[in-house]
Amino acid sequence: MKRIKQIDVKRALALASVFNFLCSCSKGCLLPFLTLYLRQLGLTPGMTGLIMAAKHLITLAWSPVASLLSKHYNKRRVVIKGSLVCSAAVALVLLLVPTTEVHTQSSSCNTTNLSSGSTQSLDNLLPSSIVPETTLHGISKRDVSVGVERSLQEPGISSSVVPHVSGSSAAAVRRRRRSEVKSGSEEPQREKTTEEESQFGFLGNLKVMDPEHQLFFLILLLVSVWESVSAPLEWTADDGLYEYLDFADASDRYTSIGPWGLLGAACGAGGAGLLVSQLSCLIADRIPRSAAHFFCYSGLAALALPVACYLPLYLNKKRDRANGLLKAVQLVRGSPRALLCAITTLLVGAAGSAVDNFLLWQMQDHGSNELHMGSSLALALLSQASFPLLAGRLSKLLSPGRVLAVGAAALGLQCLYYSFLWGPWAVLPAQVLSCFSGGALWWAVNVQCEDVATPEAERSVRRIYSALSLQLGSSLGSLGGGVCGAEVRAGLAVQGSGCGSDAVVCVSAAAPVEGPAPAQDQLLPPPGRQRQ
Repeated sequence: MKRIKQIDVKRALALASVFNFLCSCSKGCLLPFLTLYLRQLGLTPGMTGLIMAAKHLITLAWSPVASLLSKHYNKRRVVIKGSLVCSAAVALVLLLVPTTEVHTQSSSCNTTNLSSGSTQSLDNLLPSSIVPETTLHGISKRDVSVGVERSLQEPGISSSVVPHVSGSSAAAVRRRRRSEVKSGSEEPQREKTTEEESQFGFLGNLKVMDPEHQLFFLILLLVSVWESVSAPLEWTADDGLYEYLDFADASDRYTSIGPWGLLGAACGAGGAGLLVSQLSCLIADRIPRSAAHFFCYSGLAALALPVACYLPLYLNKKRDRANGLLKAVQLVRGSPRALLCAITTLLVGAAGSAVDNFLLWQMQDHGSNELHMGSSLALALLSQASFPLLAGRLSKLLSPGRVLAVGAAALGLQCLYYSFLWGPWAVLPAQVLSCFSGGALWWAVNVQCEDVATPEAERSVRRIYSALSLQLGSSLGSLGGGVCGAEVRAGLAVQGSGCGSDAVVCVSAAAPVEGPAPAQDQLLPPPGRQRQ
């Protein structure tokens, strides 16, 4: 008789918590600082918004498809391992992208200025050697400089002997030589360029672009590949673990893993900010200290790989995830309160993406370094993780709809506050509001999911709200923030005003239909009808 392997729920939860902590910590080391790195490379706010919007849209479309394919072919563990390895490798490839030295900014040290300082000093000295402001023994500086050039160009003439040649005759000789060289080499170059464009097509057209647009398309390609290999990780691991706990009749303990993700992200953002702030401007030869974010991301992803080998996974072939998502969409569409909650999460996600993308830009403009940024991000995440301590008392005072409105209003106040920063540490008071703008809002969304969905479809409904806010809303907000990002302050103010007006609409629309949360027995059909 075949021996049945005993299921250890505590061990499964411990492994899942460690894996969630490490993955969230690796993301926290890099993803909040990614737009800051794109700014350092020389991209404009519009280009940065387009790249981040493409990143969110790829996650929205590819995550459910990859999860279904990994389940269909029973390759969940292979997908998880491959996603960790490939995402760490592609993240390091981003460090090979050169800067354009246009719009390049850095918080406390600018590496491009270190390399171009000598060139700028020479350019500042050139006018004094060309303009004949003063003369020495009747010889102007202009004549001396032209004589030096002529003597260096003529073969057989030493650089120590300078003939006194007038500036006009020397200039005429130089123009004639340049025209001869240009006319001789212009025609072959034109033929060579047309041949290359006809051979390479799109790549030939890319060559004629300015360096800034070439950099934009290169980073867009790399970020798309990066997101394509990292997007399947979360859904695939989440599905396997939930089905494992469901098979062990312990699916109610699945939510205990969530706080470890927030704690990991807080540790990653705060630790990476502290580490980078202690480094010099250049880690090694021509490697800026911002590369430490990518090294931390790849190192923690590699550290999570052994945990993924022992991660508890289970394949439930009877559960159809595609039908579950379709049923969840129908449940949300059939309830007015659920639709109102979906619209609110969409707009809140759009406003939150402006904060995620351009808040660090705003802080950098006011003198903040990586220590200030990492500390503010860690404080926001810890404040969000602490909301369950207040949830019981707040639920007695406000209904879930009102709590949702309070969360949206808190995010609007945060955005408006971010628009008027005045110093490096000025952002910290607003980060405490993340307890309501993040924790309270998602608590109200989870309560709404419990009210609308049946126990089997509750998780699918929660994923619908998450996709609307974190992916679709974030992509729209990234596009809007990039368009308004000619001045970052204006972009955050517009997003904050929109979120604040959304909170008012939420309160006014929810007032007629909002009531206390229904009891669990009211969600079930009557006993007589259930027997039929």
